[in-house]
Amino acid sequence: MSDATSAEAPGPQPDGHVGMPAVHPRRSRLRWLGWGALAVVLFLVPIYLPGQYLIVSTWVMTGAVGAMGLTMLIGQAGQLSLAHSFFLLVGGVSYTVLSSDGTDGFVGLGLPTALSLVLAVVISALVGAAFAPVSGRLRGIYLGVASLSLVFLGWWLARVLPSIAGSTSSGRYADDLNLFGFDFGEKSPTLAILGVPIGQNERLFWLYAALTLIAYLVARGAVDGRVGRAWRAVRDNEAAATVMGVSVVRQKATAFAVSGAYAGLAGVMVVWWYDGLLKPDEAVDSGTYSTAVAIAYLAMVVIGGLGSLGGAIVGAAVVFGTPLIIPLLSQGDSTAVLSSGGTAFSPVVITYLAYGALVVLIVLFEPGGFAAIGRRIAGRFTRG
Repeated sequence: MSDATSAEAPGPQPDGHVGMPAVHPRRSRLRWLGWGALAVVLFLVPIYLPGQYLIVSTWVMTGAVGAMGLTMLIGQAGQLSLAHSFFLLVGGVSYTVLSSDGTDGFVGLGLPTALSLVLAVVISALVGAAFAPVSGRLRGIYLGVASLSLVFLGWWLARVLPSIAGSTSSGRYADDLNLFGFDFGEKSPTLAILGVPIGQNERLFWLYAALTLIAYLVARGAVDGRVGRAWRAVRDNEAAATVMGVSVVRQKATAFAVSGAYAGLAGVMVVWWYDGLLKPDEAVDSGTYSTAVAIAYLAMVVIGGLGSLGGAIVGAAVVFGTPLIIPLLSQGDSTAVLSSGGTAFSPVVITYLAYGALVVLIVLFEPGGFAAIGRRIAGRFTRG
């Protein structure tokens, strides 16, 4: 998968008159063969990989989808946001309300789960676009601080509206995705492939892999297309972009809407990952939708390389995968690691130290992150 970033993309051409270079037919065939091979591998992975590793993989893919939205916002459009965890909460709450029945005192519409998923992403995008009056007037650290206020707003709203978001002690449950009768949350599987029962872990892996691939391809199209060129024009020089006919306010709103949509999708994936449980945080600085998670997403895009979609996936593997894979490799179990706290030298603490050190090293020695390192290695093989 190629991962052209702003460094390789054509310069600012918001009018779209200058197209991308034509792809050689042989290269195009190889690309399709690569995608086909990847699809086969992803189909076979749940059959041969133990369930605990599938759980880690789906959590990493959840982070990857959210990180792709944030790296487009920061790296391509030049808009700093610390509100990604807020949009995760918006997506999770929207899906839960739309898909659940209004029972036990909770608000619910009981819509089909597939429709609820689409509407939750749309609602998250609209909330992101609604931030346009602020994003159009602020930039840099001022915009980042202003966006951080959304995390506090979401935490407060979730606490005062338990009929919508559930209580902080027990939360509320959403329905699993059911697509044409195929239940992705099936816990008593009757389907088996090569003698392996296809239960919840296997089905969720396929679902998350498909969503991640779709998210990547859509993001790739946006970055390589007219939208991406307009974002980079705004990022590099707002005055020059205005002269070229680019609406700066509209492009900033579009960037926040797209980023919000990706975060909303990640928020729905979070709810599924927790077996349908939506549970607001008890504190604003710790939990699933907290400021700590907002910083974790920022670390993903910095470690991976600002603006790089492939780098966002690598960053998610480092930040979300490390605290789960360490106990899995050392103790054979990763359960409850995300809730571990206190002063213990836990995998979560080790991860915080590791990606904190990585951020410092990358800022000092390789601002392009893992994406730049990957391009350099690939370039050596190509020249050789």
